[in-house]
Amino acid sequence: MRSICLYFQVHQPFRLRTYRFFNIGQDHHYYDDYQNRHIIKRVAEKSYLPANNLMLDLIKEYGKAFKVSYSISGTALDQLERYVPEVIQSFRQLADTGQVEFLAETYAHSLASLSNKTEFVRQVELHASRIEELFGKRPTTFRNTELIYSDKIGEMVAEMGFHTMLTEGAKHILGWKSPNYMYCNNINPKLKVLLRNFRLSDDLTFRFSNQDWSEWPLTTEKFVKWLNVIEKQEEVVNLFLDYETLGEHQWKETGIFDFFKHLPSTVFSNSNFSFNTPEQLYHELQPVSAISVPHAISWADEERDLTAWRGNELQDEAYGKLYSYEPKVRNCKDPEISRDWLYLQTSNHFYYMCTKWFSAGEVHKYFNPYGSPYEAFINYMNVLSDFMIRVDDATKPVALPANEVEVARPAKTIKPEAKATTKPVKVVKVKKSEEKVAPDVKKGAKKDTPVKEVRKRK
Repeated sequence: MRSICLYFQVHQPFRLRTYRFFNIGQDHHYYDDYQNRHIIKRVAEKSYLPANNLMLDLIKEYGKAFKVSYSISGTALDQLERYVPEVIQSFRQLADTGQVEFLAETYAHSLASLSNKTEFVRQVELHASRIEELFGKRPTTFRNTELIYSDKIGEMVAEMGFHTMLTEGAKHILGWKSPNYMYCNNINPKLKVLLRNFRLSDDLTFRFSNQDWSEWPLTTEKFVKWLNVIEKQEEVVNLFLDYETLGEHQWKETGIFDFFKHLPSTVFSNSNFSFNTPEQLYHELQPVSAISVPHAISWADEERDLTAWRGNELQDEAYGKLYSYEPKVRNCKDPEISRDWLYLQTSNHFYYMCTKWFSAGEVHKYFNPYGSPYEAFINYMNVLSDFMIRVDDATKPVALPANEVEVARPAKTIKPEAKATTKPVKVVKVKKSEEKVAPDVKKGAKKDTPVKEVRKRK
C-alpha cells in the first residue's frame, strides 16, 4: 500500500515594533506586543483550534488509519503559551492519541544552518528538548526552517542523531526523478530524506480558493483522482503545508475544512493510499538513491532557493552583523539577552527585507508588515544596534579598583644597585690580565663589575 505523508508547519514570529534611531541605547523592548497578541489569538481562533479539533475527530473516527505530523517553532510555542495556552493543550490531546508525530527544527525558526553550526546545533537541541517536555517524546525526524536543505546541512542533521529529514522536491534538483520516493543524504546515507510534492501541496496551499484556476473548485474526489494517476511504483506522496492554510490563508468559507474532513474517507474508499508519519516511513521504506543538493534549497517561491532571505545586500548586511555577535552572546549569561538573541534570528525578519518583485512578489508584499523592504531593514538594524550595545556591555571585562590593579600587576625586580648612570661608559685600558671596568658606575656598584654586565643592566 502506498502512503500519504501529511505534515503541517506551525510558526509565528515575534514581530518588532517601530524602533527609532533615538531609541538606541535608551529602550531595550523590541517587540510589538499588541500585534503579536492580536495575530496569535486571531490565528488560533480561525485556524489552530478548529484545525486541531478536526484532526482529533478524524483520528477518533479512523483510528490508526489516519496519522498527521507537525513541527511547531519555538517562537510559536512561546506565544501560544503566553497568549492562548488552550492551543498547547489541544496539541497535547493530539499527542496523547499516539497517531501524531512532532518534528524537531531550529527553536527560533532561524537561518543558523547556513553559516553557524554551533548555533544551529544549540537551537535544535533546545527545540527537541522543549518538544519532549511538552508532548512526551523526543523527535527523531528533522525539518529545517522553510525546508532549507543541502548535502552539508543533512550531514549535520545526521550527526545530531536524526534519522529522517524533510525538504522540497525542487525540480532543478530532481530533474527527471520523482519526489514520490524515499531518498537519502548524499554524504551520510544513514539520513533518509522525504521530498515535498510541491504541485499537489501548492494546490491546497495557494490555489484552493482561486476561482481563476482551471481546476477550481477542488474536491476530494478530484484530488484523489490525481493521486491515482501517479505511477504505481511510486511509494509516497508528501503533502507539506503551512497549518495556517486551514482557516487563515484559506478561510473557512472556501470549504478548506470540509475538504480535509472528507479527504480520509475518499482516500480509503477510492485509492490504495494510507496515511503515515515520517517515522513510520523511515521503518517501512528504503531509499531508491541518494539525492545530490550541493547548494541549499527551500520551499519558497518559484526558485526554491534562498533568495527570499539572502537575496540582496540588505539581507546580507543584517545577517552578517547578527551572526558576528554569536561568540559574544554565547559567553553572555543574561537571560533577556539570550531570549532576544533567539527572537532576532527568526527568518521572517530577513524575509521582510526581500526585494523580489517577480513571480513571488505578491506573496512577499502580502506577508510583509512594512511599507517597503528598506523600512524593514532600517527598523531591524536599529534594534540590532541596541542589542549589540547591550551584548558589549554585558561581556565587557570588569574593571578592578586601583589598589587591586597594583597588586595584580607583576612586580619589577630591578634592584637599586643595578641602576647605572646615563653617562657614556668609558672603557679604561688595563693590562691583559685585568678586567675592563666602567669607572663611571653610580655609587653602590662594585668596582670590579665587568663592562659587559653594566651595559646589560642598562
